[in-house]
Amino acid sequence: MLKNLLIIGYVWPEPRSSAAGTRMLQLIECFKTQEYQITFASPCAKSDNAIDLNAVGVNPVSIVLNDPSFDEFIKTLNPEVVLFDRFMMEEQFGWRVAEHCPNALRILDTEDLHSLRKGRQQAFKDNMLFDDSYMYSELAKREIASIYRCDLSLIISEVELELLKLRFKVDDDILCYLPFMLNKLPSDAINNFPKFEDRKHFITIGNFLHEPNYNAVLYLKETIWPLIRKRLPKAEMHIYGAYASQKVNQLHNKKEKFLIQGFAEDVNVVMQNARVCLAPIRFGAGLKGKLFDAMQNGTPCVTTSIGAEGVFGTFDSNGFIEDNAQDFADQAVTLYNEKHIWNEKQSNGFQLINKRFNKIQHQLGFIKRLNEVLTNLKAHRLQNFTGQMLWHQNMQSTKYLSKWIEEKNKI
Repeated sequence: MLKNLLIIGYVWPEPRSSAAGTRMLQLIECFKTQEYQITFASPCAKSDNAIDLNAVGVNPVSIVLNDPSFDEFIKTLNPEVVLFDRFMMEEQFGWRVAEHCPNALRILDTEDLHSLRKGRQQAFKDNMLFDDSYMYSELAKREIASIYRCDLSLIISEVELELLKLRFKVDDDILCYLPFMLNKLPSDAINNFPKFEDRKHFITIGNFLHEPNYNAVLYLKETIWPLIRKRLPKAEMHIYGAYASQKVNQLHNKKEKFLIQGFAEDVNVVMQNARVCLAPIRFGAGLKGKLFDAMQNGTPCVTTSIGAEGVFGTFDSNGFIEDNAQDFADQAVTLYNEKHIWNEKQSNGFQLINKRFNKIQHQLGFIKRLNEVLTNLKAHRLQNFTGQMLWHQNMQSTKYLSKWIEEKNKI
């Protein structure tokens, strides 16, 4: 018997533009293996980069914020499972889901911990060390409350999982570690990748609407790339990414061989042409999609400790991890020049994809957890008393604020 899954998305999935879009397609694929009939609803306007959901067997529906039309929509759909894409969607629609479909399992996909990313970003802007004053922010209170109100929250990084359990004391019963779920790289595909001598230049890639990506490119331009150019004057720095604004395009400098290339139609092609991927990320959270694009295409990386967070675990990295600009540049030059080191780091990346982020392994683990909670939903909720208290409070405040906005919109 087909089961209904409703995904309430902050934006429409753009897998060619962002890691978040790729992540959403992985979740959709996982649910489809269990024969879920999937509806994806969002209040956001669609962009030209949004995927055609109908083509992957998903029904797209536009919804409206603070509008009773959603109530009729969800009562008619009557889903067994509702997945909120980021906590802001749970804040907006969670109380309506609970009121009209109280027996639906509510899942939050955090994507990354927004409060962690924003806290690090603010600390960076303040030129301060990230500490508890940035950790325990108003945004964190909202995000953690949303996690408690849901039956299960998907956490993409082991670092963030431990942070939630140890620093915020969130019960492990309502958390589920679920990183990127990637196809295994077969040996014939690996053997067909361009070799060291067939590649040239450096690459970085990322959606420029995401502040950590723009900051990383600015850091490359102003600090790291000049250090690399001194030793590799013939090399070029190729920067790809969706939604490049004027401030991004102004960084383009042909003389310095710092080239803003814009949107990559096929990330695999541009990544396989490059010899080394650079990701000097100074703040952020979650898993960094560019590192996975690189590993899946046999391109070793140099990144920072923030960029590497949650990626390597006990495995050897597919490149180097450096936070000092000079050390970062030195290791980038080493990877670019030393074939034997490059080959070793490339092999490490293949191991990570095939063993640490194996799709089948993580799909099976998540499906098992999902079914356990579905089967014992009533008892599961009774154990989450903090969540019940927050629901009581939220249903009174958010609900009536939303209804006030509804009435105001009628005027």
